[in-house]
Amino acid sequence: MAIVTLKGNTLNTIGDLPEIGNKAPNFELTKGDLSAATLEDYKGKKLVLNIFPSVDTGTCAQSVRQFNKVVAELPNTKVLCVSKDLPFAQGRFCGAEGIENVEMLSDFKDGNFGKTYGVEFKDGPLKSLLSRSIVVLNEEGVILYNEQVAETVDEPNYKAALQALIDA
Repeated sequence: MAIVTLKGNTLNTIGDLPEIGNKAPNFELTKGDLSAATLEDYKGKKLVLNIFPSVDTGTCAQSVRQFNKVVAELPNTKVLCVSKDLPFAQGRFCGAEGIENVEMLSDFKDGNFGKTYGVEFKDGPLKSLLSRSIVVLNEEGVILYNEQVAETVDEPNYKAALQALIDA
C-alpha cells in the first residue's frame, strides 16, 4: 500500500506500483469508441501510462496537455492517459483542447487496472479513483520508470519520465 496526500491529508492506495525491471501487468481498458484496449495492442511501442484521478481537474488536464505536446516529437512512442472518467468525458476534453497525440483510456467498467497496478485509492474523498502516477514501458513491456506522485495536486516529473524513454 502506498501513502500519498491530497492537500496534505493522507490517502492510501490498495497497493504499490509494479516494480522497475518487471514486465508490466496486462490490462483491459475502454477506448473512446467503447472498444477494449489491452497492453498487447501496443506491443512494439514505447509507452507512457499517464494515470490520474480525473481529467476534469486542473492538474490532470495539465498532464494530458503536457504529454500531448512532447510525445509528438518521440518516435515509436504512445502516451496512454488512464482514469476512471467515462470515455465520453475524455473525448469531450480532447476535442475541446485539440489533444491528438495521446490516447485516452478508461478504467470505469471493472476497475481492474487500478487494482492490478496498485493505484486505486482505498479511502478518503478520492476513494476508488486512480492515484496520479506515471509508468514508462519499453517496446517489450518492461517497466523502465515509475512514479506515484506524493501530493495528488502536484504534477508528475515529466522530465524523468521522458528521460527514461530517451535512454531506452
